[in-house]
Amino acid sequence: MRLVALEIENFRSYSKKSRIEFSDLTTIIGRNDVGKSTLLEALEIFFNNEVVKIDSSDACVATGSQIVSIICEFSEFPEKIILDSGADTTLADEFLLAENGNLRIKKVYDCSKSKPSEQVFVICNHPSIDGYSNLLALKESELKSKINEFGLNVSLKGNPGMRKAIYESAADLKCTESSLELGKTKEDGKRVWEKLESYLPIYVLFQSDRSNTDDDDEVQNPLDAAIQTAISEAKDSIREIEQLVRSKSEEIATRTLSALKEIDPKLAESLRPKFSTPASSKWANLFSIGMETNNGIPLNKRGSGIRRMILVGFFKAEAERLLQTSSRTNIIYAIEEPETAQHPNNQKILLQSFQNLALNSNSQVILTTHSPTLAAELPTDGIRFINAGSISGCPEILSGEDVLAEVVSTLGLIADQRVKALICVEGYTDVVAIKELSRVVHSNDQNLPDLSVDPRFAFIPLGGSALKHWADNHYLKPLGLPEAHIYDADTAPKDSIDLVNARDDRSWAVKTKKYEIECYLHSDAIRESSGVECAVVDWPDGNENPAVPRAFALQWSKSVGKDNPLNDKNAKKKLVDAFQFMTYERLKNRDAIDEVESWMTHLLRMIQ
Repeated sequence: MRLVALEIENFRSYSKKSRIEFSDLTTIIGRNDVGKSTLLEALEIFFNNEVVKIDSSDACVATGSQIVSIICEFSEFPEKIILDSGADTTLADEFLLAENGNLRIKKVYDCSKSKPSEQVFVICNHPSIDGYSNLLALKESELKSKINEFGLNVSLKGNPGMRKAIYESAADLKCTESSLELGKTKEDGKRVWEKLESYLPIYVLFQSDRSNTDDDDEVQNPLDAAIQTAISEAKDSIREIEQLVRSKSEEIATRTLSALKEIDPKLAESLRPKFSTPASSKWANLFSIGMETNNGIPLNKRGSGIRRMILVGFFKAEAERLLQTSSRTNIIYAIEEPETAQHPNNQKILLQSFQNLALNSNSQVILTTHSPTLAAELPTDGIRFINAGSISGCPEILSGEDVLAEVVSTLGLIADQRVKALICVEGYTDVVAIKELSRVVHSNDQNLPDLSVDPRFAFIPLGGSALKHWADNHYLKPLGLPEAHIYDADTAPKDSIDLVNARDDRSWAVKTKKYEIECYLHSDAIRESSGVECAVVDWPDGNENPAVPRAFALQWSKSVGKDNPLNDKNAKKKLVDAFQFMTYERLKNRDAIDEVESWMTHLLRMIQ
């Protein structure tokens, strides 16, 4: 499942219902203490309630209400699921989807109690007529009785089949938006919720304040956490060791008492063996693990920035291990202020890692940041700006066109003074593609820039939907840098291209000569990266010669034996890896050398 949105109400500073939508890589920007961390912690409470737990003080003090609501909305759920009887069903057949076709799960917390209680609801377009509105709450025997009551001639085996037959027997179910409560007892919604919960993504939260000070034990040696994890996973083996030690020590103690009886029987009678095992925390004190750099300096003697990089690496590795050992198939990485204590070069390393994570079809990444360096190269269609509520006091969450000028004004976007020009593209896949294509032509002509390492150029992924707004409104003008806009021919807004080219600041805009950036790939590069044979055309012309992402999706699905092909977005994510397998000869074979070299030549002119 993919997380589409979060809605919170009466949670801390969010007095009113507030909604934030998520993309593959979402960046939350705003001033200090405006409510960025609150959003990530609301998700932690919803998914885990462990790193951050719901607390009686979490209800907004401004409203007087003690009821907190957290709603998560999901898409891309499995076609078939199992809810109760072991038989396959679908969320649509069970009327568990909202009117927009997404799954909306609501958790309500009563913070009037010292330990807030939790109720779980599914907000869905559900039958409202008597006899049909509570079928998920019925046990198998109750469903059979209803089948007989309605005189339906259907199989009495399998709850999903019986529910479907009952639903289909009604002339009009009068479906309306409903809140179905789950989780009361084992006999009704709780069993459904337990099954439904198993399909939700894994959510892992890395908080900035866990490493803000150098005297934090976790920061002194981040790998100490590895010991704790290993101890927790070795519990069975540890118990075996404890039993062996107990057996051997008691055997020695018994022999000692036998010998003592011959020396002083009275003293021996007053003694008996008593064995105790160490607490689990004591086991961790027996072991240590560290890292040394090549010059022999231990990790815990390195700077806080290096230790934090290791800590982020440990967090990522643990999240991946959690995914591998779970039945769930999707994971959400939520990371607060990854730039803390990091040099700009390290920030870019982290940025590359997060972007690669977001390209995985089963991953989403959510960041909060104050860093212009990070914000400058993150997809703008994934940026959310949190503004302090001027009237109501409730923070406002801005996105899309509304957010662009705010971000530039707040962060300034470019902190690296080496940057002399901005390269504006539609999305992160375009960033990777153009960097790799520049590497290819640079390998033949060293005078042309290699954009993957050249600090004079910074990429800004504008996002398809916001593309026109960035160009038309010139939001980046305060930075005083010329802009190069390179757009796919299939989406290039001609009037916006003309506006950029009409500027007097050396800015330049162009659309690709091929349909989209994937058309610059060679089929051999695709095969090397994915093992998939895929034809590459310059311009699609329907089913005979589909666009490259569509053609790849169809061929990839055949190769892995899946009936349903990837959607275009996930196909593009997989295709982006193929650009690193492009060579000068392959680009020449695609008749694209002259065009790509012209892009690089124009970029050089902009900074000279």
